[in-house]
Amino acid sequence: MYVTAEMFTNEFIESIGSQRTQHFKNKFRKVDVLLIDDIHFLQGKDSTQEELFHTFNNLYDAKKQMVFTCDRPISELKNITDRLSSRFERGLNVDLQPPNYETRMAILKKKLFQKNASMSEEILNYIATNVVTNVRDLESSLTKLVAYSELLDQEVSFEKAKELLGVLPAHAANASQTLSIDTIIKVVGQYFNISSFEIKGKKKNKSIVQPRQIAMYLARDITDFSTTEIGTEFGGRDHTTVMHSYDRVESMMKADEAFTNTVLKLKRDLTTIKS
Repeated sequence: MYVTAEMFTNEFIESIGSQRTQHFKNKFRKVDVLLIDDIHFLQGKDSTQEELFHTFNNLYDAKKQMVFTCDRPISELKNITDRLSSRFERGLNVDLQPPNYETRMAILKKKLFQKNASMSEEILNYIATNVVTNVRDLESSLTKLVAYSELLDQEVSFEKAKELLGVLPAHAANASQTLSIDTIIKVVGQYFNISSFEIKGKKKNKSIVQPRQIAMYLARDITDFSTTEIGTEFGGRDHTTVMHSYDRVESMMKADEAFTNTVLKLKRDLTTIKS
């Protein structure tokens, strides 16, 4: 089973709220392999750490396999209990480097085959050359182009591909480190001619709800903030609202070319801003 640390945390919180903690435990403690991505997200989340500690012990005693990924060495994590960090360090620690060009091309071609789609070698080369961060960003870039191609039922040209992809993750990553959620809200508000107060507010008319959802989508897509952190900045909304907005915008982008162009333009504008 694969989950991100954020997904693990959210499911754990929801299981408590719905009084289904035993279901949660059964789900994660009866697997043969558990892979949790981005465990640095668990810093300061004491209850989730406690649950993961017992999940770890349960799987370890059952001789099951576990894989954890982190954006830094375990020793550099803060607000992680000693007993949990010692569990992380118990196994083999490996420094994973981003895939090289040849591997990136191979991944793109494999993903393209899995999607039963076609793309010119020139476009694949462009993605592989510019997206050097991780496999997730590679697949995200490819998925956008495939979705656009399927929407219009035609092949994507090289020039159109560059336009659709805008600022690629390799460059956007630098912006994500400095771009604030308030800046995203302000830029989206200016585009739609509504105030930041309205985006953060409670009004539910379409002229405000859609920009709000787009702003949440962009905050999730081009920054490293968690859905909980994003929800807090949007007037104290729940993380599930952010997740719903993200899914809603993604769905609309697959069905509406004009809407897609609007979102991509805002993304390009934002990734050139240093807040």
